[in-house]
Amino acid sequence: MEVLDYIYNRYSVRDFKSDAIPDDVLDTILEAGRLAPSGQNRQCWQFIVVTDKDIIKKIARHSFIGLINHFLSNAPVVIVACADPEKSLVLNDQPMYLVDLTLSFQQMIMAAWNYGIGSCWLGGFHEKSLKKVLNIPEQIRIVAMSPFGYPAEKKSFYSKVVSLVSSSKKRLAKEQIIHYNIWEDK
Repeated sequence: MEVLDYIYNRYSVRDFKSDAIPDDVLDTILEAGRLAPSGQNRQCWQFIVVTDKDIIKKIARHSFIGLINHFLSNAPVVIVACADPEKSLVLNDQPMYLVDLTLSFQQMIMAAWNYGIGSCWLGGFHEKSLKKVLNIPEQIRIVAMSPFGYPAEKKSFYSKVVSLVSSSKKRLAKEQIIHYNIWEDK
C-alpha cells in the first residue's frame, strides 16, 4: 500500500480485538519511532510500552477525569510518549520536544497501521496521576499516549458518539489552510 493510502484510510480506533500484537511487529513499530528526526538529533523522547493488563486498567482509571479514557482497558498495548525538555532545543521561544516527540509518535502510529494495528492519539490525560501510576520522574513530560491493537469489527456506541462529537472525519479544504508565497487572508 502506498503511504497516501495509509494516510487517507487511518482513523482513531477505540474498540480493539483481544489479539496480542506480535513482539516482532511491536518492535518494528517502536523502531519506526526511534528513527524519527529531531532537532539536532537530540532524541529527547522516551516511551513506556505497557502490556500488563492491570497497569493498562490503572492508566484507564487514573489518566483523566471520569471514564473518558475507559476504552484503553481493552487495548493489548498502551504506549505513553514522554520527553525530557532539558534534552531538547528551544527555538523561536517554542519548546522543540513537543515537535520532536510528535514526529516520532506519528511514525509509530503509521507503522502500526501498516500492520493493520489501530491507535488513538490522546492528549487528554491527568499528567500527575499518570506519572504516579507509571513511576515517571518529575522532570519528564508526558506529551501523548495511545492504545495500540487490532480494530474490533464493530464500533461500540461510545466510539460512534466520540467520533461524531469530535467530527474526526471533517477536514478543512486545502484552500482554507494553504498559502503560496505570502500569507493571504482567507
